[in-house]
Amino acid sequence: MSEYIYAFVIGGTMCVIAQILMDKTKLTPARILVAFVTIGVILGAFNVYDKLIDIGGAGATVPLPGFGNSLSKAAIKEVKEKGIIGAFTGGIKGTAGGITAAIFFGYIMGLIFNPKTKS
Repeated sequence: MSEYIYAFVIGGTMCVIAQILMDKTKLTPARILVAFVTIGVILGAFNVYDKLIDIGGAGATVPLPGFGNSLSKAAIKEVKEKGIIGAFTGGIKGTAGGITAAIFFGYIMGLIFNPKTKS
């Protein structure tokens, strides 16, 4: 039961931080998204994000920093195996499944619902 609570707290904290940034700063959601992914890459490269995953499980892997962590881990692995070219190919190879799922399910939701631009 406690692992669910930790996942909720870790994932919820990330969401709260993003919401505060959207409400209290002039940062656009796109800039916040890029910042979160970049933070995940940096923390993943230094193995700090792994400790957060150990505590929060899916609460840490599902949000945007988790995607950045996956990018960095896959790129580092590919660099070790193939050299510098792996820095360009590793991230895409390591996250292809998640990217494909996001595109597919986003398309399905766009068909089911009537998406509108925010005014």
